[in-house]
Amino acid sequence: MMNLRASLGACFFNLRRCLEIKELQINEEIREKEVRLVDDEGNQLGVVPKMQAIDLAISKKLDLVNVAPNAKPPVCRIMDYGKYRYEQEKKEKEAKKKQKVINIKELRLTPNIEDHDLNTKANRAIDFLKNGDRVKVSVRFRGREMGHTDLGRDVLDKFYDLISEYGVVDKKPKMEGRSLVMFLSERKDKDKSDNYCLLYTSDAADE
Repeated sequence: MMNLRASLGACFFNLRRCLEIKELQINEEIREKEVRLVDDEGNQLGVVPKMQAIDLAISKKLDLVNVAPNAKPPVCRIMDYGKYRYEQEKKEKEAKKKQKVINIKELRLTPNIEDHDLNTKANRAIDFLKNGDRVKVSVRFRGREMGHTDLGRDVLDKFYDLISEYGVVDKKPKMEGRSLVMFLSERKDKDKSDNYCLLYTSDAADE
């Protein structure tokens, strides 16, 4: 029982220390007796007692922040920690706004799909691509249709012609089980030419 308590105590201590390092130790949280001090203007003041560094920070109405806890002695800087945290959180929020989640939308076709239905599926793919999504296009073969996979390739050719102004092939057609699958992504450039036909021909030659 005592060993369990000791183990739990050590885990909580290590967790707390990791959190403190992640959040940055400030002022009295800094355990070391001496620190390598950098003032609020970036001047290096050398190694000084921790309490002297804290007093200097207080006199400037600022905080002493441990910016390099693994150094010996740790490097501490005098700064406005509240302002620093605010700016960091602001940067993180801005970075998250710029991040875009790319979803994969799937459209399923058949080897004998009618032109009207193919156009409808192509229009849906264009909407997905405009939204920045990737599109997985698959042609499913049933029964004896597996002996005519070339029909599926023809369907994918027609499909790509319909959406080529808005998308590019980022994964060439490939058999996955009983389906012929290709992946499309949003076209970033204005040049409408691409290597789809070359990739397609190469894939067919491999078979």
